[in-house]
Amino acid sequence: MRTARRLTYLPADEYLALERDAEVKREYVNGEVFAIVGASRNHARIKLNIGSKLNEALSPPCWAAVSDMKVHVEAANAYYYPDVVASCAESQPDPYVMANPVLIVEVLSPSTERTDQREKRLNYQTVASIQEILLVAQDRRWIELYRRDRDGWTVEQISDEGMFDLASVGLTLSLDDLYRNTFLTF
Repeated sequence: MRTARRLTYLPADEYLALERDAEVKREYVNGEVFAIVGASRNHARIKLNIGSKLNEALSPPCWAAVSDMKVHVEAANAYYYPDVVASCAESQPDPYVMANPVLIVEVLSPSTERTDQREKRLNYQTVASIQEILLVAQDRRWIELYRRDRDGWTVEQISDEGMFDLASVGLTLSLDDLYRNTFLTF
């Protein structure tokens, strides 16, 4: 169930044209447009921490973006703004939509957690290029990492302390890396 306020119904091409000049970011799901709500300090810090680690580690053609790049999910007729997204595609034809993402990160907020864990995660799993989806709690030290393998999707949960690999981008992170400078730092 979405908690964001429904704004209007639009065809996808009209949404994309309007979104380029919009003052408020909105996501698009099968004709419905939803405003994106603000984020808490922990949410913002976690996104920045992950984005910074990715930015330091990735070399062209791989790159990452925090909050401002849309991902198209064709199977759901949707455009989402993941909290962090990474791609290794040689070509990025649309400067506003990430082509062939390999990693999606969503930081879970009380208002978006159900949508992120159910609707978005399931929709992201239909995108052939996506290899990993990382869901990160902002109110406790906990992650859920979904990884595509030849048999489908596996899930790994890590809490409190620990390390994990983001094989899609060749990066190993710890929960300390994610929760640095948050109120959840040990």
